[in-house]
Amino acid sequence: MANRRCLQALTRRALALFSTNPPFQSPSTLPFLRALTSKSPLIFTNPDPTWSFHWSQTRHFSSDRNDDVNEDSGEEEDDGDEIGESSDDESVSRGGSKREYTPEEKEAEAAGIGYKVVGPLEKPDGVFKPYEPVFAVIQIGSHQFKVSNGDSIFTERLKFCEVNDKLILNKVLLVGSSRQTMIGRPIVPDAAVHAVVEEHALDAKVLIFKKKRRKNYRRTKGHRQELTKLRIIDIQGIEKPEPVVTEKPSKAPGKKPEKVAVAA
Repeated sequence: MANRRCLQALTRRALALFSTNPPFQSPSTLPFLRALTSKSPLIFTNPDPTWSFHWSQTRHFSSDRNDDVNEDSGEEEDDGDEIGESSDDESVSRGGSKREYTPEEKEAEAAGIGYKVVGPLEKPDGVFKPYEPVFAVIQIGSHQFKVSNGDSIFTERLKFCEVNDKLILNKVLLVGSSRQTMIGRPIVPDAAVHAVVEEHALDAKVLIFKKKRRKNYRRTKGHRQELTKLRIIDIQGIEKPEPVVTEKPSKAPGKKPEKVAVAA
């Protein structure tokens, strides 16, 4: 059966070629056609080197259809392996080496967010200072904070800074005290807020649940935002009022009242 199907397919192919190309129809091709149509095995004797024709495409015949399926699947697997190898190479080339920023690029990107890294904290630097009646409104990224001396705030993860690094927050939108208030357009010139990086932490987990009714579709994902904790140590750019010291009046020395025994 397999040989018969092979011969029939070859016959159809040869007839199609000879019908479309009349110059190939010559007396020398008649034995070839008879051999194709006959059920006997195809044997060529004394082939004529002058006679030949060109197949437009290659065809593979098999007695088992599963062989074709296996061959096709093998080719697909080979293509998949090649694609996978190329994708792996691309991923290694892309994600294998992290991008290295130059100092100028780091400074420019940090300035766009709204801060500047000064350097690590030193021992002489005083972090905890007495309270001063001055406040400021600063912008870090797309968030605004009202801060004063000694406050701690949580912002989105700041790059290019580590724990115990000193920062200068230069996007100051407003500065105020008990005597005056300065509003920037949009930033107050010569105003800055000094801070120290205390830690890099993760926010509480937020659950994202998606559902499509009557579709058996439910997806649950969790997300924890990376945060940076900053401690405000100083606000500059405004006259700070002198702290008013109120002394408590001292009590005059007096005699203690004597206890009198009461008879029951």
